[in-house]
Amino acid sequence: MRKPLEVFDRDAEWAELVRYASAPRRGATLGIVSGRRRQGKTFLLDALVRATGGFMFTATESSEVDALRQYADALSAYLGEPTPLRFAHWDEAITRTMATAPDGPLPVVVDEFPFLARASPALPSIIQRALDPAAQRSNTQVRLLLCGSALSFMGGLLSGTAPLRGRAGLELVVPTLDYRLAAEFWQIDDPWTAVQTNAIVGGTPAYRHEFTQDDTPAGPDDFDDWVVRAVLNPSRPLFREARYLLAEEPDLRDPALYHSVLAAVAEGNTQRGGIANYLGRQASDLNHPLRVLEDVGMLTREADAFRDNRSAYRIAEPLVTFYHAVMRPVWGDLERAGRAARIWPRRQATFLSKVAGPHFESICRQWVRWEAGEETFVGYTGLVHRVAAGTVADPVARTSHEVDVAAFGRTGDGREILLGIGEAKWNDVVGRAHLERLNHVRDLLRARRRDLHPDGCSLLLFSGQGFTPELKLIAEQDPGVRLISLDDLYR
Repeated sequence: MRKPLEVFDRDAEWAELVRYASAPRRGATLGIVSGRRRQGKTFLLDALVRATGGFMFTATESSEVDALRQYADALSAYLGEPTPLRFAHWDEAITRTMATAPDGPLPVVVDEFPFLARASPALPSIIQRALDPAAQRSNTQVRLLLCGSALSFMGGLLSGTAPLRGRAGLELVVPTLDYRLAAEFWQIDDPWTAVQTNAIVGGTPAYRHEFTQDDTPAGPDDFDDWVVRAVLNPSRPLFREARYLLAEEPDLRDPALYHSVLAAVAEGNTQRGGIANYLGRQASDLNHPLRVLEDVGMLTREADAFRDNRSAYRIAEPLVTFYHAVMRPVWGDLERAGRAARIWPRRQATFLSKVAGPHFESICRQWVRWEAGEETFVGYTGLVHRVAAGTVADPVARTSHEVDVAAFGRTGDGREILLGIGEAKWNDVVGRAHLERLNHVRDLLRARRRDLHPDGCSLLLFSGQGFTPELKLIAEQDPGVRLISLDDLYR
């Protein structure tokens, strides 16, 4: 079954959906599809249904009675029933649904499933009962797919003692596009423009078509104009999207608090203590909001590369970072049409330091983890096991050094070793001083007897503005020094 031409990438996801939807196993099966909002889950499932002749129902926020009526109407139309079906409860609806595939495997998609389950909490248990061996005697080959964007809810469907645990034959998470796929999707050939654009809209497909009407920056000279006309324009949907993303999460009961936590992280307060100081609260008061923001996919917590008891919080959605760092402080001015062209130049320094710079560091870590070739680390031909940022203490100078990239591999006996450390500078030309700082950090790590690669810990230097001639000459003579440009990241 060929993937429709209008579906960009998603080859692995499409293959899994096709495998599941066409599995010849007798009886009904269950699949779960989840992912953050605007990633194209509905578009992908709709393509599957159209390709297979399956049934798809998209739920809305409504009462149980209203939802049953909507579901019955949609199923009646699909089956061509002369008299509309009417269900007294979900038991009847699910039983009828399980009988809709008498001639072979057929996908049945229930999109926005959390809306139904919140109105009818017993629905997961009803589906579980319908999938029990006793009920399978009357089931046809329905391939039921439950889809939703509420990550904490969808993840809970199959966890712990949940009714559907152990019932699913598919658990598919549709991710955001990575930075290289995002550049291809936005049809941006210039790496500098691609990084800047990705720092704002990330890899969310809907932001190109639905939210900007295919308005893409034509190149470096058009980027600032694009930000003004497509992102900071109060007439465009992208303008308020970051605020709506939080409002759409049903688990966030106190939006003001969660916005404040995200604002603290966007300002560079990535540690729990720094976030607490920014908010004027005790660190213990943040346990719940931080956990909830992690559960809904707004925050990620990344362990420090060198300190097991330390971690950093980062915002998972670039548009949210951009909103809190750049837009929120001047929101009142931006809401007045025509002001963006004067405001954006004053916010560019903040964009470079709070948004583009940290995002570039994240891209560099992704490159080392998934794309770096064997020539990146001297004498090491295995897979990169782990990549993270970290902090290295300097006891003599009574300070600490931030390491943007720390790459780890494994020896033949499974022991973890440090392959290389790196520094990423988005808006600076990288030179000898940056290399000397990395050399000093490597010496500090050696003094702590950390396991370094026996052929040497490589020094990686990333730059969005290029490298000095002196540094290029050093790198040509020393295989342990690697210079990675924007072209390398997108090659």
